[in-house]
Amino acid sequence: MNPHSKAQLLQGILCMCGAIFLFAGSDALSKYLVGFYAVVMVIWVRYVIHSSLMLAVLLPRKGVSIFKTQRPGLQLMRGLCMVGTNMLFISALRYIPLAEGTAIIYLTPLIVTALSGPLLGERVTPLQWIAVSLGFIGVLVILRPGGALFTPISILAIGAACTFSLYQLITRKLNATDSSATTNLISGLIGSAMLGCIAPFFWQTPNAYHALLLLGLGISALASHLLMTEAYRHTNPSTLAPFTYGQLIFAGLIGYLAFGHVPDIYGLIGIAIICASGMLVFWHKPESAAIEAVKDPL
Repeated sequence: MNPHSKAQLLQGILCMCGAIFLFAGSDALSKYLVGFYAVVMVIWVRYVIHSSLMLAVLLPRKGVSIFKTQRPGLQLMRGLCMVGTNMLFISALRYIPLAEGTAIIYLTPLIVTALSGPLLGERVTPLQWIAVSLGFIGVLVILRPGGALFTPISILAIGAACTFSLYQLITRKLNATDSSATTNLISGLIGSAMLGCIAPFFWQTPNAYHALLLLGLGISALASHLLMTEAYRHTNPSTLAPFTYGQLIFAGLIGYLAFGHVPDIYGLIGIAIICASGMLVFWHKPESAAIEAVKDPL
C-alpha cells in the first residue's frame, strides 16, 4: 500500500469513528432531553435544525434541482419510516440503557438481509440466515425473558429496528435514481412537516441550557452524516464495516459517564453476539450490508 493509499485509509477510518461517536452522542442527548420534554418536540426540533442547515448548504450550490426526485412515493415512504424509527427508538431510550438500546438497533443489517430476499429478490445464503438467527439470540440474551429489560418498552426498540430496516431497503431502491443529498433532504423535510403538525401541542419552551443542547443535537446530526459521507469517499465500505460497531463502545462509555449505567454480563454477551452476527453479514456480503449498517436516520 502506497503512502497516499494509507493516508486515504486513515482519513476514512477517522471520519467513520467521528461519525459513530456523534451518532452515539446524539442518542445520549436525545435520551437526556426527553426526560424534560416530549419525544415529539425533541425529534421535531432536531429535524428542523438539521434540515435548515442542509438547505443552507445545498440550495446555493444546487438550486431547486436538489428537490427533484424520480420516486416521490418511495421518498414519502422513506420519510415515514424515518419518523417511525426515531419516535420508537427515542421513546425506548427514555426507559432503557443507551448501550442495550443501540445494540438492538444493530439488528438492522440482519433484518435487511432477511427481507432482501422477498422484497428485493436477492438470494440469502444459509450462512446469512445463521447470522440473522444469532442476532435475534443476542437480543434475547440482552432482554432475558423475566429480566428487568423484558418489558413492553423493549418492543419499541425492536420496532425501531424493523422500521429502520424498511428505511434501509427503500434507501437502496432510491440510490438507483436519486442522489443521497436529495433523499436525505426530502426525508428531513417530510419529518419536519409531519411532526410540525402536532409538535405545537407538545411544545414547552426550553431554558437556555436545553436550547443549546437542542441546537447541538441538530448540528451533530448534520455533522455525523457529513463525516460518514466523507469516510465512504476515502475508503470502501467493507474496510469501514468493523469500525461501525465502535458505536456500541461509544454508547457504553457515554451511557456510563452521562447516566451511570454499566451493562451487566448478560448485556455484554448479547452485545457481543449481535456484533459477531453483524460481522458475518459484512464479511459474506460486504458491499451491500456495510453501507447500511449504521446510517442513522436524519
